[in-house]
Amino acid sequence: MTPRKVVVLGYGMAGARLADEIRRRDPEGAAVALTIVGEEPHHAYNRVLLSAVVAGTMHADLVRLHESGWAAEHHVDLRTGVRATGIDRERRHVTLDDGSIVDYDALVLATGSKPWLPPVEGLTREDGTPAPGVVTFRTLEDCDRILDVAKAGAPVAVLGGGLLGLEAARGLAGRGNLVTVVHPAGHVMERQLDAGAGHVLARLLGTHGIDFRLNASAARYLPGSGLKLDDGSKVAADLVVVSAGVRAETELARDAGLAVDRGVVVDDSLRTSDGRVYAIGDCAQHPGTVSGLVEPAWQQAAVLADLLTGTHVAARYRGTQVVTKLKARGVDLTALGEAHTDVHDAHAEVLSLADPTGGRYTKLVIREDRVTGAILLGAPDAAATITQLYDRGVPVPADRLAVLLGRTLPSGTSVAGGPADLPASAVVCRCNSVTKGRLVEAFRAGATDVAGLASATRATTGCGSCRDAVCGISEWLATTS
Repeated sequence: MTPRKVVVLGYGMAGARLADEIRRRDPEGAAVALTIVGEEPHHAYNRVLLSAVVAGTMHADLVRLHESGWAAEHHVDLRTGVRATGIDRERRHVTLDDGSIVDYDALVLATGSKPWLPPVEGLTREDGTPAPGVVTFRTLEDCDRILDVAKAGAPVAVLGGGLLGLEAARGLAGRGNLVTVVHPAGHVMERQLDAGAGHVLARLLGTHGIDFRLNASAARYLPGSGLKLDDGSKVAADLVVVSAGVRAETELARDAGLAVDRGVVVDDSLRTSDGRVYAIGDCAQHPGTVSGLVEPAWQQAAVLADLLTGTHVAARYRGTQVVTKLKARGVDLTALGEAHTDVHDAHAEVLSLADPTGGRYTKLVIREDRVTGAILLGAPDAAATITQLYDRGVPVPADRLAVLLGRTLPSGTSVAGGPADLPASAVVCRCNSVTKGRLVEAFRAGATDVAGLASATRATTGCGSCRDAVCGISEWLATTS
C-alpha cells in the first residue's frame, strides 16, 4: 500500500506534537509519508517554557521538543527555515518560498498565531515590525533580544497584563530588572480571573518588584526613554516587551478559499471547509476550545493522528476543559471553568475567601453539586482537590468550606493528602492527559525516576507545572514497590 502523503504546515508545538503522535502509531511510515514545513530555522521548542528562559532558570536547549537527527530517525521530511506561500487545492500541492512544491493527500494547517502589536505611535516601523527597543514575547529569538537589552537593573515596560505578560514580567523582575506592567483593563488576567483575584495577584506580584499601571494604555513609544500613557504620564523603559495578545495565522487559509472566522473553522474531525485540509492549534477555531494554550492543541494532535493513520477512524475532538496555571516563580495560581460567576447567580453556589496581605484568594463555583469554576491563588492543596473534582465530574462533598480550604475530604474524594490518596484515574499532567495510573504502569515497566517517567508518558514535558506531582508519585512508588 502506498503511504498517504500528509503535509503539515507549521513546526511549532502543535505541528511537532502531531508528528510525534503520527509516528507513535506509524513508526516506519508505512501508512503516512510525513512532510513538515517550518518557518523558523531550528527544531521545534516548547513556547510555554519561554518565561523560564527569560528568567534564567532554564537554558534554551532544554526547551527543545526534538533533537538533531530526529527527522531522519523518524522518517520525516523536515523542512525548516522555509515558508509556505500558497495552497493549490485543486492540484493538491503547496508552494514554498524556496521555489519548491510539495504534493499532499492530506494537508494540516498548524500555522499557530502571531503577536498583536497595538496601534501605539512609534511602536512599529513602517513595515509593521517592532521598532528598535520593542520586542514581542513569542519565540526563542525574542528571548535572545530581551536578554540582550534587559541587563540587570534596567527598567522594562511590559505591555499586557495577561497570562504571558505576567510570566514575562516575573521572569524579568527575577533577573533584577525594574518592571512596570501597563494594562488597559481594571485588573490583570481578566479573561481568567475576577476583579478580587486580579487585585490580590497584582499585590502579590508587587512584592516581587513589579509595578502596575492599570486602566492605562500606551499612547506613544519614546525610543530610549519608554512610554507615554494616555493619561499623560510616562513609564521609563530601556525595553518595551509587548504581550498584548495574538491573532491566528489564517492568511494562507483565507487565500486558499477556506472558511475563516477568528481562526480557520474546523469540525470535530478537525476538518476545514475542504475535507482534505485540517487545522489544529492556535490557527484553528473549534467551539469547544480556547486558543493560546497547549492542552487543546495536543489533544487535537492525538485525535488527528488517529484519523490520518487510520488507527481510530471514529476519533473526534469534543473540546477541552481548560485549567490555567500561571508559571511565575513564587506564585501558585490555578483558574478553571466559569471563574467569573458571582454570588448573585441564583443557580450557582459561590464561595470565596480573600487574604490580600497573605497573597491568597480562593473561589469555588458549584452547579448541580459539581465544580464548574474556581480560582485558587496561594492555595495549592485546594487547587489539587478542586482540579480533580472538576476533571472527574464527581459530586462535591457536603462540607464546601473544607473543599475550598483544601482540607482532607472523605475517602474517595481527597487528592490533597499525597500520592497514595490519588485515584488511578486522576489526571496528573493535563497537557499530555497522563493519569496517576499511567505513571504507575510506566514505573513498574522500568521508568523509575522522573526523567524515565517523562520519556515513557510525556508527563512534565508540557507546561511543566506537574513536575512536583510527578516527583512525589515517583518517590512514593520507590518506597512502596
